[in-house]
Amino acid sequence: LAASMMNFDGLDPGMGEYPPSLHGTLDAGMEPSLDPHLNPGLLQGVELDPEGLAVTVPEPVHLMEGMFSELHSVVSEVGVPVTATHFDLQEEMLWMGNHRGHVTSFFGPTMDRYSSFQVHAADDIRHIQSLETGVLFLSKSNLKCHTRGGLVMFEYPMDEGADMHSLLMTDNNCLLMGGLQNYVVEFDLNTVQEAQKFTVEVPGVAILRQTNRYFFCGHTSGKITLRDLRTFKMEQEFDAFSGSLSDFDVHGNLLAACGFSSRGLNGLSCDRFLMVYDLRMMRAVTPLQVHVDPLFLRFIPTYTSRLAIISQTGQCQFCEPTGLANMADIFHVNTVGQLLMSFDVSASKQALAFGDSGGCVHLWSDAPEVSFNDYSRETEFAVPCHVDTLPQLDWNHDLLPLSLVPMPLTSTEPLLSDWPAALATPSPRRAPPADPEILRTMKTVGFIGYAVNPRTRPRNQVPYKLKDSEQDYDNYNQIPESPIGREEEPHLYMVTKKYRKVTIKYSKLGLEDFDFKHYNRTLFAGLEPHIPNAYCNCMIQVLYFLEPIRCLVQNHLCQKEFCLACELGFLFHMLDLSRGDPCQASNFLRAFRTIPEASALGLILADSDEQTGKAKLGRLIQSWNRFILAQLHQETQEQEGPQAYRGASSSSLGSSGESVIGKLFGCEVENSSLCRCGKETVRSSLTLLFTMHYPEHNSPEKVREYDFAEILKRSICLEQSTQAWCENCEKYQPTVQTRNIRCLPDVLVINCEVNSAKEAEFWRVQAEYAFNKAAQKEATEPVKPKEPPPMPSEWCLDSEEMSSMEGFTLDTRVEDLRHVWIPLSLKMSISKSQGLEISSWPEAQELSEAEEAEGTSLYDLVVTVPHVQDARTGGNLVTHIKVGETYHQRKEGVTHQQWYLFNDFLIEPIDKTEAVQFDVSWKVPAILYYAKRNYHTKYDLRIKNPIDASVLLTEASLARKQRKSHATFIPLMVSEMPQARDLVGLDAEFVTLNQEEAELRSDGTKSTIKPSQMSVARITCVRGQGPNEGVPFIDDYISTQEQVVDYLTQYSGIKPGDLDAKISSKHLTTLKSTYLKLRFLIDTGVRFVGHGLQKDFRVINLLVPKDQVVDTVYLFHLPRKRMISLRFLAWYFLDLNIQGETHDSIEDARTALQLYRKYLDLSRGGGSDQVRKVLKGLYEKGRQLDWKVPDSDTGDGQGSPKSAAGFPSVMGL
Repeated sequence: LAASMMNFDGLDPGMGEYPPSLHGTLDAGMEPSLDPHLNPGLLQGVELDPEGLAVTVPEPVHLMEGMFSELHSVVSEVGVPVTATHFDLQEEMLWMGNHRGHVTSFFGPTMDRYSSFQVHAADDIRHIQSLETGVLFLSKSNLKCHTRGGLVMFEYPMDEGADMHSLLMTDNNCLLMGGLQNYVVEFDLNTVQEAQKFTVEVPGVAILRQTNRYFFCGHTSGKITLRDLRTFKMEQEFDAFSGSLSDFDVHGNLLAACGFSSRGLNGLSCDRFLMVYDLRMMRAVTPLQVHVDPLFLRFIPTYTSRLAIISQTGQCQFCEPTGLANMADIFHVNTVGQLLMSFDVSASKQALAFGDSGGCVHLWSDAPEVSFNDYSRETEFAVPCHVDTLPQLDWNHDLLPLSLVPMPLTSTEPLLSDWPAALATPSPRRAPPADPEILRTMKTVGFIGYAVNPRTRPRNQVPYKLKDSEQDYDNYNQIPESPIGREEEPHLYMVTKKYRKVTIKYSKLGLEDFDFKHYNRTLFAGLEPHIPNAYCNCMIQVLYFLEPIRCLVQNHLCQKEFCLACELGFLFHMLDLSRGDPCQASNFLRAFRTIPEASALGLILADSDEQTGKAKLGRLIQSWNRFILAQLHQETQEQEGPQAYRGASSSSLGSSGESVIGKLFGCEVENSSLCRCGKETVRSSLTLLFTMHYPEHNSPEKVREYDFAEILKRSICLEQSTQAWCENCEKYQPTVQTRNIRCLPDVLVINCEVNSAKEAEFWRVQAEYAFNKAAQKEATEPVKPKEPPPMPSEWCLDSEEMSSMEGFTLDTRVEDLRHVWIPLSLKMSISKSQGLEISSWPEAQELSEAEEAEGTSLYDLVVTVPHVQDARTGGNLVTHIKVGETYHQRKEGVTHQQWYLFNDFLIEPIDKTEAVQFDVSWKVPAILYYAKRNYHTKYDLRIKNPIDASVLLTEASLARKQRKSHATFIPLMVSEMPQARDLVGLDAEFVTLNQEEAELRSDGTKSTIKPSQMSVARITCVRGQGPNEGVPFIDDYISTQEQVVDYLTQYSGIKPGDLDAKISSKHLTTLKSTYLKLRFLIDTGVRFVGHGLQKDFRVINLLVPKDQVVDTVYLFHLPRKRMISLRFLAWYFLDLNIQGETHDSIEDARTALQLYRKYLDLSRGGGSDQVRKVLKGLYEKGRQLDWKVPDSDTGDGQGSPKSAAGFPSVMGL
């Protein structure tokens, strides 16, 4: 009732009831002939249903194009005024609210009733606003949100004495509410709380409008004020009418208003001159005289900027705002003597809605087929209940045919029994294998084979074997009928628990109450899996536990923004510092997603593929392994000098362009191509890994037994025939290509390439051969119970007897050797006469001096990466790593070697036999690493920190519009360089890259499945001591190339454009540059002071020792009590009002420093008892105020004037 209540301001000083002269139908003594209850003939063209609630017009309506005419009329509640009408902005619906707080919605131009419900028991509905998920209803002292079906979503009561009239949506999550009080409320729909209150100079804001430049406030005093969109400060004021304002609207550069003028002792009268203002010049233009008494007006911009002017008696006139009004353009709404109380125009400008004091709603349109919105979504209707009359059947009749029982007709709608598409998997019918007779008699010409048709199958017909029903029945019987013992369903779920995909259970406290120690009892650090493309966590652990690579990347530093070697160095530094707590590879994966080659190779997974398990992880991780070795080789072989970061040297770079990656994994390969004409081409190259190639097997006989060393030699020294271009023959010819190696790598990397059932079956058969041979060997071994057990070296057999079990002593149980084919050790050598020689070797046995002199090398298995196939979770990747002595010495202070299972943040020691067991039904081998015994002794394993004080020097901003006069920080001078134990105030702000994923449980609680991905947007560091204490020396905005979903402006102060180098006016830099500054401060030993630093460092992806962190959120906290916000602490202890509109990281960092000083004063004054007493008072005060900071004296929400006190200004230094 915002507009109507304001319309009568001045006519009725009480503002509580309607004047009798204007609302005769509301008077107790009105004439019976005017009462629709007593004289239904007044409602011409209107039909009442049996309940008197719905009315339609049966007569056909003929509309002239471009002219508005009445289309339909409906009655909601006879005699109750319609105080608000609103066209739904999302669906084809019209809403109306009446004087008794009841709301009704109608669907489409036919005005079919959709829903009807009571919103308020006594107050009238004054404003209606539709949202994406519901509808807002504003009454005098209450704001309610309902679904379109009538369910209450939330209810918010206003302050006592509030008299609300108008509502305006400013964005999807925020709205403004105004009324007869001296303030306007900003309301946050996300938190369902008042965000702030804006004081208005002229009370009585009854109408609110908005353009892309201003907020427009219409006051009951007749004035219209223009206000700033951000601060709500008044920019311009129009004194439109001397009496009261009735309505106004804005379109383009024009503002039109209607109202009442004062006529001295005669009171107020309706002014027939519309005031028109030009917003470009901010002044009035020629007033527009109309022929009706204007009460409502709206712009209806279609072909022209027409104005619709409506009087309270039902007259409607259309005219141009800059032209003369024409009497021919006046129409009349058939209100049957009632007064118009509300008016609205649809978003498509094709429909008008009028609500009168008799309870009717009139729909006008300029066309018979009308749409309320340009693009409306489909409206959901209740499913009607159809009750069919069934025929009577004699149930005692034994011979009654079943066909007499009626069945429902099959419709085009899906059946309830249909499986959803998401649960159905297409099963392609693969072609059966070729007949062995065809393969035996086939002749090959070039690369095309042909054979005689044996006529064993019909032409163009392929039979498909059905499933064996008996076998399915046997499998069904294995499922236990009783729930007892079915906790893990062992017959159906073969994946061992520690190999299953691990997930983090998020609670309302986030990760604080998640027990990572339950999954990791060691001091090694795991990696969290919730980050996009975290499937490569297993390979990151593999690279970390190769000592030369760990030292290489930590010594490497370059100027390239997205360098994987640099990011790996930062991540490995955190893994070194961690004492069992998991780390995040977020910055590394952020840089990984920007590499074009990774995207071209298909290594960047979409979230949907990663969550639904559509990605083929086995093939994917092998491609990632090939990519990362080549990428690290390329990044670390660049020349020193210009690429070094500000003079920081990289000990791994050589002047010849070689890299440690090439020395460690590289193997010089000679590739020769021999054409049948006799021409041979030889070229040399460097390869970093080898792929397994398995023998072709097309015969029906069982695959014969192979030694792993034999298959590996065939894969390295590969020989194959293919079509290639011959320069001598000048055409494509069958060519024999042969590969030979000239040297042995220090680490042999093998991609197993088990990507189909054929390769998996080959592994299974070979493992079965090996197990049977080991079992047979144990059965024939004589038993000597009285002899003492010999030394392990005496138990080792020669290579001929243990060809498939090398590395296992006889104290290993034979049962543990099931599914084992690969050996733990290999002996490799290259000779001029025989070329490459590979054989299995016992792990505990060393080479003789003669063999070492001949260049023979022993390789020990150090890494296996299996792909765990699990249909319930989509599968995952794990790794087995043989951790060396140096890692145990650093972490645990012991020197030994041990195999570990790494499954993201689950780390568990395992036996060496488990590392080579591959049950290909669920655990498929993907990658193997063999390393030369004692290979690391020839590498420099010292780490020289390349990050020095030069990273704190002044650097240019990436922003093109940033000016030096706008600098918000002063870099450190040489004399101010931080020392150990110095204080630094720190605060960071973040933006959201994707929203969190959560589900609502049956008990009503929310469970977080995947948290929102945050990205750091601003980092601020302020001086903690000295004459410039509190002055920032780092205030960097972080440029991002990723799509930002939410800038969180209310909490971060970051606005769209601040992170864009093209339009930002901030000091913009890269995340790597700011990260290096923080790393230098951490390595120096400074102490960081801030509020909620644990989350800040987590998003920045930094690991800071606990003794270097002073977090005020824990200093002012009692056990088992809530955490207290920085704003409340600042108000209580420092008498500061901060974070008024948005958060400012400089202000927050300064406040945290002051709070720490306050804490030190309290500790010195009375010790821990005094601090605890003060904290009890703090919690008591917080409970009294509901933890809300009282409004400041000014009431503008801008914070206390003391908020800037105590620290010098940046511009003043």
